Amino acid sequence: MEYISASAPVDLPKLFSDLVRCETRLYNALNDRLRERHGIVTSQVEFLRFLREHPGARVADLASEFAAGVGAISKGIDRLEQQGWVARQPNPADRRSSLLALTEDGMRLVRATDDTFAECLTELLGSNLPSSSLSTVAQAFSQLRGILEQAGIGTPAG
Repeated sequence: MEYISASAPVDLPKLFSDLVRCETRLYNALNDRLRERHGIVTSQVEFLRFLREHPGARVADLASEFAAGVGAISKGIDRLEQQGWVARQPNPADRRSSLLALTEDGMRLVRATDDTFAECLTELLGSNLPSSSLSTVAQAFSQLRGILEQAGIGTPAG
């Protein structure tokens, strides 16, 4: 299946395969580095980073951001809560949901992972692609993500 663009044909199945394999390898490498240095995995750091930037978020907000099911996100938050990194607080606007907050330990941990996160991504992305290519990739994926999110494409049903 080939897509003809203005400049050249693009093999869309190959593009998809490359995209998915790159994402998996980058995620796994980051996961290994975070686990080794901080005893935490990438998905947990992503949740903590989101909660730092969005205090008082609900599980549903994380599910929307990460295009994952509410049940899976809730289980992930349960694990963070068990570690003492996140606390659930009553939601005064809706008794059926809780507001999520980083604990002091959670805030310390997410700050500690910031350098590792940046260092690893710089090593894997910044050191392997020319800055002009990296900028083009970043713009293209930001645009594609916006289009997919605005159209609700790939959003789990539950």
